[in-house]
Amino acid sequence: MGDQSVRLVTNHKQLNAFTKQLLNDMHALELMLEEDWFEQDIIHIGAEQEMCLVDSHFKPAPRAMEILDELTDDSFVTELAMFNLEANLSPKPLQGDCFSAMENEINEKLAYLDTVIGKYEINHLLTGILPTIRKFDLGLENMTPLQRYDALVKAINKLRGKVHELRIHGLDELNIKHDSAMLESCNTSFQVHLQIKPSEFVKLYNIAQVLAAPVMAVAVNSPLLFGKRLWAETRVALFQQSIDTRITSEHIRDRSARVTFGDQWLTNSILDMYREDIARFRVMLHCNCDENSLESVQKGITPKLRSLMIHNSTIYRWNRPCYGISPSGKPHLRIENRVLPSGPSVVDEIANSAFWIGLMKGMDDQFEDITRYIDFDHAKDNFISAARDGLSTDFTWMEGEKISVTRLIQEQLIPLAAHGLEINNINKADIDKYLGIIEERTATRKTGTQWLISSHSKLIKETTREEVTIALTAHMVANQKTGKPVHEWALADLEILRDGHLHTMLVEEFMTTDVITVSQDDIPELVADMIVWRKLKYIPVEDAKGMLMGVISYRHLLEYQSKKIKSTKEKRVKDLMETNPLTISPDESVSTALNLMKKHKTDCLPVVKKGRLIGIITEGNFINITASLLKALSIKENRTEA
Repeated sequence: MGDQSVRLVTNHKQLNAFTKQLLNDMHALELMLEEDWFEQDIIHIGAEQEMCLVDSHFKPAPRAMEILDELTDDSFVTELAMFNLEANLSPKPLQGDCFSAMENEINEKLAYLDTVIGKYEINHLLTGILPTIRKFDLGLENMTPLQRYDALVKAINKLRGKVHELRIHGLDELNIKHDSAMLESCNTSFQVHLQIKPSEFVKLYNIAQVLAAPVMAVAVNSPLLFGKRLWAETRVALFQQSIDTRITSEHIRDRSARVTFGDQWLTNSILDMYREDIARFRVMLHCNCDENSLESVQKGITPKLRSLMIHNSTIYRWNRPCYGISPSGKPHLRIENRVLPSGPSVVDEIANSAFWIGLMKGMDDQFEDITRYIDFDHAKDNFISAARDGLSTDFTWMEGEKISVTRLIQEQLIPLAAHGLEINNINKADIDKYLGIIEERTATRKTGTQWLISSHSKLIKETTREEVTIALTAHMVANQKTGKPVHEWALADLEILRDGHLHTMLVEEFMTTDVITVSQDDIPELVADMIVWRKLKYIPVEDAKGMLMGVISYRHLLEYQSKKIKSTKEKRVKDLMETNPLTISPDESVSTALNLMKKHKTDCLPVVKKGRLIGIITEGNFINITASLLKALSIKENRTEA
């Protein structure tokens, strides 16, 4: 989605004009392939580093546009949401110290970024899904205000409708609805590009499909979304569902999602995928492309194929075919690996990249045709299993062999990746360093996902779910700055958050989100029983859309009961509730909440964002806050004595 001039297709004239350009691009590409135009002498690698921006409370910081205005490095570009950025790395020949050079380049870019964002009290974070992201962060007001993003979101809504359902079941269950494709902005990736010779594209693309599962299994880093523990790599399910343009009634038909692993091996050429995508997926976006690509080819000029690239950018294969133009002016082909999440650290990302590229080259050397050894359905099933369970899964591998992914990586894939890197003259120091990280991560099973889940399990016994996500995020920021790989990280603790001051704590860190509510039309007797069953003093009243309508308390019910004998008129909750209750925003400080409750002599504050009830804070929450502060004070005293 790098093209700034794309627009939403709004009429048949635009659609037909763009379709003609798209077909023209296809004919030009076919002609270039036939006439052997493509660069083949030097193989390059590259990557796109996506990241989150977090504020001083480790929540999403939608400040990307201001930050980009100050950055002088034009490799930094926008993403869908204003709390994300992307840095494009320079292509490097696949040889020598290319991987350590890539690591150094990323670190240099991030260090430069920090000099700019520091003045805003913002940190960058490399993570597949930001643990502290909230549903209300995904409103359109946080969408990057560029035409291409607006066009994409409108196009998806046009095809699918404005209600986007997200259903993911893991250790916890997530079932929510949202009003736009902004859900996709929860995902952040480290997208690796490998240049491929046209004559080898089919063979290597099929190898990439086979490798997607084991490479993902050892790289998983995204188990949490909205505080729920879901898949080992939740990005896979989230991405597919957030960009799915199929309506529910169509799912019984064999229609592919726009985010797809594919349904069969590639057999003839890269053209097969582009042809299938044009046939299967409706054009969503268009541009005014002046270039006649076929005429350019006939004149000996390398075309940009803008229409084809724009359409390709709206179809998200996990291994995506890419066309580009090299500095030499020659066209080239690439496979873009979209499987890998961002983080947990820069060195982890480079280790994942070296592992994947080494395997691509090793399998290329070992297998003439990988499809003779493994069924496509097994490769696809392995991919889904890896996304769900990471290293805790078994694969169906070559010749139908059943094998645990850890054993497969340790006994077969690491040696094969080393061979692939060696035959491409990668420095031994780089091979040992990066594959050593993969080896240690596999042996200890300490992936980013394992670190997050184990830390979560430890912390949830001590505090609220919201504070857990903040602690996790704070530790991730701190650990990434050390440069250590994730298998060397200690589990997160709460000490990192404690400074002993109420004004630094936010309402959302301690509010209760598992809120029992009633509707306006419920009968008071139901509310009375619920108050007794749940030992409550207050119950918020909300409508079907989650908007706060009022609050009903045990005092309202006592008053109703005392007057009930004198009246035969049936009452409902709406007749008894307080219709304009005192509320608070989740980003207010805990001290503000405490002062409000003291001033207005109430022990309940519904927490509201844009009119929607998202939690509640009561006197019980302040007991948890006090306990947290006392624990922090104890830790500091013990440290001082030591």
